[in-house]
Amino acid sequence: MNYTLLTDFYELTMANGYFVHDMADEIGCFDMFFRKVPDNGGFAIMAGVEQVIEYLENLHFTDEDIEFLRSKKIFDERFLEYLRDFKFSCDVWAIPEGTPIFPGEPIVTVRGPLPQAQLVETMILLIINHQSLIATKSNRIVRAAEGRPVMEFGSRRAQGGDGAIYGARAAYIGGASGTACTISDSLFDVPALGTMAHSWVQSFDSEYEAFKAYAQTYPKGCTLLVDTYNVLKSGVPNAIKVFDEVLKPMGERPVGIRIDSGDITYLSKKARKMLDEAGYEDCKIVASNSLDEYIIRDILKQGAKIDSFGVGERLITSKSEPVFGGVYKLSAIEKDGELIPKIKVSENVAKITNPGFKKVYRLFERETGMAIADVITLFDEEIDDTKSYEIFDPHHTWKRRKLTDFIARPLLQQIFVKGEKIYNSPTVKEIRQYCAAEVDKLWDEVKRFENPHEYYVDLSQKLWDIKYNLLSLNNKGE
Repeated sequence: MNYTLLTDFYELTMANGYFVHDMADEIGCFDMFFRKVPDNGGFAIMAGVEQVIEYLENLHFTDEDIEFLRSKKIFDERFLEYLRDFKFSCDVWAIPEGTPIFPGEPIVTVRGPLPQAQLVETMILLIINHQSLIATKSNRIVRAAEGRPVMEFGSRRAQGGDGAIYGARAAYIGGASGTACTISDSLFDVPALGTMAHSWVQSFDSEYEAFKAYAQTYPKGCTLLVDTYNVLKSGVPNAIKVFDEVLKPMGERPVGIRIDSGDITYLSKKARKMLDEAGYEDCKIVASNSLDEYIIRDILKQGAKIDSFGVGERLITSKSEPVFGGVYKLSAIEKDGELIPKIKVSENVAKITNPGFKKVYRLFERETGMAIADVITLFDEEIDDTKSYEIFDPHHTWKRRKLTDFIARPLLQQIFVKGEKIYNSPTVKEIRQYCAAEVDKLWDEVKRFENPHEYYVDLSQKLWDIKYNLLSLNNKGE
């Protein structure tokens, strides 16, 4: 599908206005950033860059698109002809997928002709907001599972096909071990997982016959759903009987049982005892049924004997907070080769933007490799980690710290130069591995679910000075 018209209508009315007022060639710089981590967490996970690249590479207006816009009777013919020959020619930077990200810092930057840089706002926000939301939720759930595999089971509860497909991709980036969504395996090599539903058990004359048929069909991957009728009185006993009568004579071992209802903690403890006494200590117990990070954390604290989890609707929709809230704001205009910083001012302090053409550094302790803080700088600034560097809280500027033994790493990577892609996306498995490694560089205090330590995103002195001066001018009405 051609998504070029998947844009807010005002992007097109503004683009047309730039043409009418001879501003079509003026260069603008836009930043995407977000203001708040979902679920009051300490950090989010960047995801969706590969789909942004695909969108930007395929931007074009068809004859049907042009005729549709002409039918609105508000667009200048010069603008419509421009769209007919449209070729994306902006520079684009993005923080790589899988990177922990924090409020206020640019995670995507677009620099180019105003009509173009404005046009792509909606899709960039749509893609990054969705996948970053699900990757962040997935990472929270995976961390709650404390090393136990988490499978994404939410396809049927996702908001539409794209929500299921790209949600599964994002969940895998965040740390999920696989997905129930088969097409995501086909498209992205996200492992598709699944065994049986209650309907399989109900389709046979008895639970035992259903288990027996499944074991005969899949002797090397036998996981049985044991809660259709009664977990402890029939489900687990029938599973053990089938393990004894079907798998054992074939020289095979069961993979596991799954519990999808009831008191997971209690049932798993009893089931574990029954399996162990029957000689199936290696048989895993899988839990599903409307789980999230808080439920998983609590049942594990209560001693639940769970080896892996299947998490559906509360992951794929990020049910507890289903909006990521990323925004896309103009930060600079280029005139006669000079970049002029722009700022949005608001009575709501959180909505005041950071002006200028910028980049982001992450600073790490050299000895431990742990992340200290992020610093937003002007694009032409360099942080030299061979020298000391002072960071300060941009809201409470007297809070300062001098760093002497650190590593500075730029986060934004350029992916387009004048509309030509120069970046090759890693595989989803590589992104997942990178994500796990980068999250490990955050202190545990930042990773708390409740009241996490605030990870600082500071401004360089030069950027802070520009912002302060623009705010001062605004206060004077200039």
